[in-house]
Amino acid sequence: MKFSIKKNIILEQLTNVSKAISTRNIIPILNGIKFDLTKEGLNLTASDSDLTIKSFIPADKIENIDVEGEIIIQSKYILEIIKKLPSDIVNFEVIDSLKILIYTETSQYNLNCLNSVDYPQIELNDNTSHIELKSGDLKKMIKQTIFAISTQESRPLLTGINIKINGSILECVATDSYRLAKKTLTLDSPYSETIDIVIPGKNINELDKIMTEDDKNVEIHIFDNKIMFKYEGIKFQSNLLNGSYPNTSNFIPADFAYIISTKLNDYNLAIDGASLLTQSKEKNIVKMEAIANELIISSFASEIGKAENRITVERNVQDDLSISFSAKYMMDALKTFDEEDIIICMNSDSKPIVIKSATDESLIQLVLPIKTY
Repeated sequence: MKFSIKKNIILEQLTNVSKAISTRNIIPILNGIKFDLTKEGLNLTASDSDLTIKSFIPADKIENIDVEGEIIIQSKYILEIIKKLPSDIVNFEVIDSLKILIYTETSQYNLNCLNSVDYPQIELNDNTSHIELKSGDLKKMIKQTIFAISTQESRPLLTGINIKINGSILECVATDSYRLAKKTLTLDSPYSETIDIVIPGKNINELDKIMTEDDKNVEIHIFDNKIMFKYEGIKFQSNLLNGSYPNTSNFIPADFAYIISTKLNDYNLAIDGASLLTQSKEKNIVKMEAIANELIISSFASEIGKAENRITVERNVQDDLSISFSAKYMMDALKTFDEEDIIICMNSDSKPIVIKSATDESLIQLVLPIKTY
């Protein structure tokens, strides 16, 4: 294998595929990135068995292809070497079968490599039917839900994002059992199957890093035990989590006794300000009181003092209500809204707090209250 390529092109794609390399790999060959050079271009592949990323660089983006071939280069070194090379053009040349020379006019590195024969055969096939989304819409959906996944491995299903598809409605849900985020998208055309899957959150987070905020197409191919995303020459395939995700449809109340309309920025600033005195506390609890046409957001720390912020709101009823919740969880939820007008929906101090946009029903955020007595 021998070829030359621009540093920025190879570095971008190496960075993309290296997201599939795990520091916990117990199979030595999977610590490497597979280079497969043909006359059509260069395929780069990395995998940790759970996640596989393959990137294709077409021949017209490669300066010259002298000798085709394939080899496994250790990921630990290749990225850092390419980053530090001063030249714009980088040359790769396999020598002595299992060594590669990476060089420019002023620098060279001679690395031991691994035999591509030992690399596992990983199928990255298309499904006969697939879904298409815009990358910007998919990134937004991830951003609006992924923060609510659990970090507790004791409940593995909650560390993933639940995707359901019924006809032309795609529903994405994440919860750690203390909060819930739900985003709904309408597909351009109905999908032929009913889908209910759970994608590992850590994997979908890596996909988010690869995609850009634009209107480029992303193809989604769903299989029994895996899902593959195709985006701009990249194939991103993740295993799915086994098991049935909790039925979250009953978590969100259908009716509310208290409906409060306010401005996103006002509400966020009031919570942020009140939480200053509670940041050292584990749950970061603030209290919210609805009195007349005001919301009073307050916190108290016996060793520090008390904070209180008031904002004017519109309410459907004038009955008073006092409820406590995690300021961090609430502010995480508020970050997902783009619209300034939001609605806070409640039933009692022990029932979930639901936050919606005043104009967009596709996004729902839910935060459980915290008893302070």
